[in-house]
Amino acid sequence: MDRTEIQDLGEFGLIGKLTEGLVKRQPSTILGVGDDAAVVDPAGKRVVLSTDMLVEGVHFDLSYVPLKHLGYKAVIANLSDICAMNAMPTQIVVGLGISNRFSVEALEELYLGMKLACELYEVDLVGGDTTSSPSGLMISVTVMGLADSDKLVSRGGAKSGDLLVVSGDLGSAYMGLQVLEREKSVFKDAPTVQPELNDHAYILERQLKPEARTDIVRELSDLEVKPTSMIDVSDGLASECMHLMAASGLGVRLYEDKLPIDSKTYDTAREFNLDPTLCMLSGGEDYELLFTISPDDYEKLRNHPKLSFIGHMTDNPDERIMVTKSGTDVELKAQGWDGIKKG
Repeated sequence: MDRTEIQDLGEFGLIGKLTEGLVKRQPSTILGVGDDAAVVDPAGKRVVLSTDMLVEGVHFDLSYVPLKHLGYKAVIANLSDICAMNAMPTQIVVGLGISNRFSVEALEELYLGMKLACELYEVDLVGGDTTSSPSGLMISVTVMGLADSDKLVSRGGAKSGDLLVVSGDLGSAYMGLQVLEREKSVFKDAPTVQPELNDHAYILERQLKPEARTDIVRELSDLEVKPTSMIDVSDGLASECMHLMAASGLGVRLYEDKLPIDSKTYDTAREFNLDPTLCMLSGGEDYELLFTISPDDYEKLRNHPKLSFIGHMTDNPDERIMVTKSGTDVELKAQGWDGIKKG
């Protein structure tokens, strides 16, 4: 691949090159890239905003994360925050801090992933900024979403007896990361050895190319189910449960045998001598939706193929219990990734 230095284009030339070909998909987008600010018309909707920053060496490792995948994931992580409010994402703006390690072609690859996410989720990239960075790459994405005022859901609002529901499966992204880290270590010791990745396609995709659950937001609306509280699973199931508990002033009881895990995730966790349940509870980056519903809505979702009922809220805010497969009550703890490795 030819290498074009950023200084050859200048800031405005770079922005023009990275944003060429953008199309407007949202009727609420009035003015996008090319002016001092974007203009949107929410048409009577509630506007939902979120922002997230990714820093090289802290949030991603370019030794095994392709730039296209990184661009895609940077967008998805933000879209997921909007889904967690029971809203639909509509526009994003992107800020980049770039060191001289990166060529124009490298940044185009990053933007290819961002543009693909925008295309698939019908989101408009309407602006942003670029600046120099003394080292590495920094990505800041701000996302806007829209929702009817009576559809918005926050972390608070759950009631005692509400059922706890999660979409998809858990722990896969964390195990994908473990495989990548293992193969990186192998490569450092033996650069000629080919990485063993073929048997881990699903969990690698969950780590490198996650998806935002806009489908769940749409399907809940179609079924006329409004969650009483909601959050996305970015930091691990246990941590997110505690956020819902704190916001609603309630306790929780989870059931280990109800937690959804993919068979490949389970087998890989065992291969790494890790507890699969702990990976589900504390792994993070699954970007699934965790929410509570009234028991009155149970029949509407009981047979939904994408959802699992995993517990319920209790009236004791000090109760944070997981009932194990053997029927024993254990305290639910949010250990984080380091806790998994030490656990």
